[in-house]
Amino acid sequence: MNFTDVMRQRRMIRKYRQDSVSADVVRRIVEVVHRAPSAGFSQGHHIAVITDPGRRARLAAIAEPWYLQHGYHPWISQAPVHLALGIKEAAYHDRYREPDKIQDDGAEIPWPVPFWWFDAGALLILLQLAAANEGLGSGFYSPAAPSELTALADVAELPDGTTLTGIMTLGYTSDDPADRTSRLASRRKPTSELVTWLDDGKGS
Repeated sequence: MNFTDVMRQRRMIRKYRQDSVSADVVRRIVEVVHRAPSAGFSQGHHIAVITDPGRRARLAAIAEPWYLQHGYHPWISQAPVHLALGIKEAAYHDRYREPDKIQDDGAEIPWPVPFWWFDAGALLILLQLAAANEGLGSGFYSPAAPSELTALADVAELPDGTTLTGIMTLGYTSDDPADRTSRLASRRKPTSELVTWLDDGKGS
């Protein structure tokens, strides 16, 4: 699959078939963690791969009720693979206290942008693209209630000091991509509203 096709396949899926996903396919997907950006090469990412049916059921019991109450298909409980995405903020602070990153006054940078969150989002997109390249659909859930996020993190058993950002679902989709694409197209803003060109006036 070429890059353009992979991009077209990247979307949030909320309908899955019950087909299992081979461990080799999942391994190829999660190995993109090595290609995910991390400020200063802090390497604060962590992924917990959850395929155990009992543990997946516990995740669904926490996160799926909201979707069911709002008329969604029970997609969290159907997805055969869940990837709990964690980030270790301390890894960033540790890295930026090292000699080649410390400021001239000996202090750590002030972090006007908390890049651990920025990098966590970048990892999600890489994982989605890798999933699309394998012919899989992917989704993402992260409850608004802190207590629910904590409960999900407990199920995922992330390492100490690692914060759960959310959970990505993987599986073979039963959704109709053509229908979803047509619905989204009607709501898509024009590029002119999303991109500003500050060129030299000479054109390309």
